[in-house]
Amino acid sequence: MVKKLRVSTVGNPALNMAMPMLKMPITMPFPTLLGAVPGISNFASWLMKNEMENLDIPPVDEFLEMISDAGGNIYACKLAMDMFKLQKDDLVDEVDEVLTVGQFYEKAAGGPIIFI
Repeated sequence: MVKKLRVSTVGNPALNMAMPMLKMPITMPFPTLLGAVPGISNFASWLMKNEMENLDIPPVDEFLEMISDAGGNIYACKLAMDMFKLQKDDLVDEVDEVLTVGQFYEKAAGGPIIFI
């Protein structure tokens, strides 16, 4: 599942038309309607993967493994797990625990927090 991640083009407020990969300096929100066109999500995902390779960024599964191997902890959000009816067994092996927001802040008290 992690190897098949895709960029969501429909309803993604973070997606912008500024596509430096295509040498397009347009800086406006990506039209949701355009995201409904067949192939657009696959194209956006392909662009993202190519750019990650150009920048020597590892794929998500390798990145999670690197974090875990380096001693970092990876936690899943309990609310998201409940909403999507997921169990810990549905997640990658690198996930240490499923936590509520309160449990997460207790564990992270005073330490650096990185959201991915």
